[in-house]
Amino acid sequence: MIGVAGGNQVNVRVFSPFRRQVPLRWLKQVVEEVLRGQGLSDKEVDLTVADDDTVRQLNFRHRGLDEVTDVLAFSFSHSGHYEGEGEPPAPGNVQFPDGLGEKGWLGEVIVSFPQAARQAQEMERPLKQELAHLIVHGTLHLLGYDHLEPEEEATMRGLEGHVLARLFPKGRIQ
Repeated sequence: MIGVAGGNQVNVRVFSPFRRQVPLRWLKQVVEEVLRGQGLSDKEVDLTVADDDTVRQLNFRHRGLDEVTDVLAFSFSHSGHYEGEGEPPAPGNVQFPDGLGEKGWLGEVIVSFPQAARQAQEMERPLKQELAHLIVHGTLHLLGYDHLEPEEEATMRGLEGHVLARLFPKGRIQ
């Protein structure tokens, strides 16, 4: 568990195969930058950097899609979109373990490290930049931002751009 300045708290978990490839403190700073940019304090976010299989299983269980995705965001207060056959799990799309959803807890962001690495290679950009983008994207989903409609997408992409510009001034990868 790693705390965030301003009373926020970010709980970071990285699956063991990826621990040496990404600094925990930096992961925390990415989430912190989103929260700071939104003027939030006394909030809690869980961030997990996982493998493809875990993300695929979660995507299937909670969204009805049996495929790997790059990032999942499970918000306590904002439901996602269930795209599978039949009824989504209740309530909303996500069932949280008892004790979660306490005041200030925003939810959980789960990133597939292998998918992020593949996307970084495809886009010819540093892995760290792709990871930051996915974490920012997922954290904004926790805050209720979405990209289903063109206006929503423009707002969300603009916010992502502002946060990434603060994280990587003049394109520098730190």
